Amino acid sequence: MEIKILCTKLIKPFLPTPPHLQRYKISFFDQISEKEHVSVVFFFHNYNNFNMDERLEQSLSKVLTHVYPAAGRYDDKDECCSILCLDQGVSYTKAMTNGTLDNFLDKARNDFGHAALFSPHVNKNINETNFMVSPIVTIQVTKFECDGLAISISTSHPAMDGFSDFQFISEWAKVCRMGTSVDKINFLSFNMGDIFPTRDVSELFKSTPIPVIQQDIVVKKIVIREPVMSRLRKKCIDESDGALIFQPSRVEIITALLWRAFIRATTIINGYLRPSLLDFPMNMRSKITFLPQVKNSFGNFMIGVPVKFIPGETKMELHHFIILIRNAVNKIVASCKNANSPDEIVSMLVNSYNESFRSPEWGGNDGVDKVMCTSICKFPVHDSDFGLGKSNLIFFGMKDTQMFWLHDIGPEIGVQVDLKESCMQLFDLDDDIKDLIFIRDAKL
Repeated sequence: MEIKILCTKLIKPFLPTPPHLQRYKISFFDQISEKEHVSVVFFFHNYNNFNMDERLEQSLSKVLTHVYPAAGRYDDKDECCSILCLDQGVSYTKAMTNGTLDNFLDKARNDFGHAALFSPHVNKNINETNFMVSPIVTIQVTKFECDGLAISISTSHPAMDGFSDFQFISEWAKVCRMGTSVDKINFLSFNMGDIFPTRDVSELFKSTPIPVIQQDIVVKKIVIREPVMSRLRKKCIDESDGALIFQPSRVEIITALLWRAFIRATTIINGYLRPSLLDFPMNMRSKITFLPQVKNSFGNFMIGVPVKFIPGETKMELHHFIILIRNAVNKIVASCKNANSPDEIVSMLVNSYNESFRSPEWGGNDGVDKVMCTSICKFPVHDSDFGLGKSNLIFFGMKDTQMFWLHDIGPEIGVQVDLKESCMQLFDLDDDIKDLIFIRDAKL
């Protein structure tokens, strides 16, 4: 399937950014975020060409008037501690492909990673040498034959986390569908740089993480329906024989099941059971009681919750993994609730990372198998309606990291699995995963 680029332009804010907002200070949480672009691609069947191109561009311009840093550029003269908001614009590409959406979906059954083809093509030219001078947001709209459409949004992680991304996308879709006037758009606050200013991080962390770029990632999708979820919950509670003294959430059960299958696969690859480190990102905005003003803050405000599996300490029954995840999350949440100042929040994060992701024994140890599981359940992802109805399919990610993505599809949970090909082959053979895939294929 070939993609033909028709044009690339810059979409600027509908109204000029006023002088007092033209320098946006990034925060400590932005400062320590990975320098990478994260994409999401929405696929729609019900594409109606009537004025849609114009509506997409005009509504984006309106939203950028409010989310003005997204149309700016990092200021390299300020050591990239701020964004110059001079309305430089968002990179916006129009493209077309020589196949139908149905043909693409057939090809993607074996490796959904083909969806990455529809990510903004300009991202191919962004690397570590020009990352900080490239557009903060890049967008590509690709038309299929016979009315299908793919809308892809890619954001620079040091400027925007998942919360910011999906609030931006949801509002853009709503403005596009409803034609909201620019003066009615007001859904984010821009205060993180004042509350959590940047600082010298060279003495804070034990080590600087070196990103591991995986070259052979395979991507697959699983959909878990509510009856299946109920059976999984009942099964793990019954098998725990009273050890589970709480009602596990859907996210906890699915994360535990996926992580355990990953550990089983890596055990076969390595020939023995090894330690594993799960990175479980958590949105902090609702967890900090003394900072109600960050509830809708733009930027990064998340912490990776480290969950450690140690052979011999954690047993392989599913409820042990659920308890491990719950305890790790509760520890971070309790620290947030007990904190009384932004400095205490920063200290809590630094201490946690120095004992996990930034420690030589865990994050820097090649003998530890690492995976990430990010849940965007309860985010308004699948409900993003640009006037085309809800998307038929959503693709997330970078396609260079081993991870799981969880998201709501109505009452169901969608799971995107990104694993190295050698690991995916064994992961698919895990009994728990085979049951889920059978259920998905049978559409029970």
